[in-house]
Amino acid sequence: MAPLPPDLDAVIERAWQLTLRTDGFLGENEARFLGMLAACVPARGTIVEIGSFKGKSTVMLAFVAARYGLGPVVAIDPHTSPCNTDPGISAGSSTFEEFLASVKAAGLTEHVEIHREYSREIAKRWNRPIRLLWIDGDHTFRGAKEDFDLFTPHLVKDGVVALHDALNAFEGPIRVFVEEILRSDQFGAAGVVQSTAWGQLRPEDGKEFRELRMRIERRAQRMLPFVANGRRVQGLRKMAYKLARSRVPRAPISAEEWSALVSRGCTE
Repeated sequence: MAPLPPDLDAVIERAWQLTLRTDGFLGENEARFLGMLAACVPARGTIVEIGSFKGKSTVMLAFVAARYGLGPVVAIDPHTSPCNTDPGISAGSSTFEEFLASVKAAGLTEHVEIHREYSREIAKRWNRPIRLLWIDGDHTFRGAKEDFDLFTPHLVKDGVVALHDALNAFEGPIRVFVEEILRSDQFGAAGVVQSTAWGQLRPEDGKEFRELRMRIERRAQRMLPFVANGRRVQGLRKMAYKLARSRVPRAPISAEEWSALVSRGCTE
């Protein structure tokens, strides 16, 4: 198990205080978890964020990356509207100026590489290894699957892919998590924190984590019929959906616990 940064708790706390001042939909537990991933994923490469909105997750990631010399966070978002995750944003408006203001207010402008484009356009010219891939863009199945398919080929061994809103009644994140991560021996350890689902790329020994993934899959797959084909979850179906969601383990995990989990099966 790789040693953890001795000041990690203090760094995450400071990052959270900055993140807290930024508009967005990232909960505290998942924001702190995302910062921990940025600091602790045992792989070299770039941190890539697909879907920035007003910069809440960007601030968390960039602060941690800056503190530990991990290079700039690549933030990809066309900042167009409307979209299925932000129905309150009026058509034709943009969140780009608010995003820039958030990054500047946090003092992180030089630590964020901004791409105001659709992820599929960036993918056409992307050639850098990725250690942490944060997918929080188009939440339809087609959109989330496209982001996963286009960027995970660049994910390095032991790198992590995380998807936001996997437990928030969108088809894309939960279906990609179940079908592409939990059911694949290309991935090792996996889990959910609040509504953020994650998996670590372990193509050589992912099968050693199969039982762990299957335990999560048995519960997570029960949510799929509720959101199939982009259906809205409402009425009595919403109550049943919440019951299914409550059975998916999603408690916070400490850096020590997470590091021990992903170290299982390591031969190094």
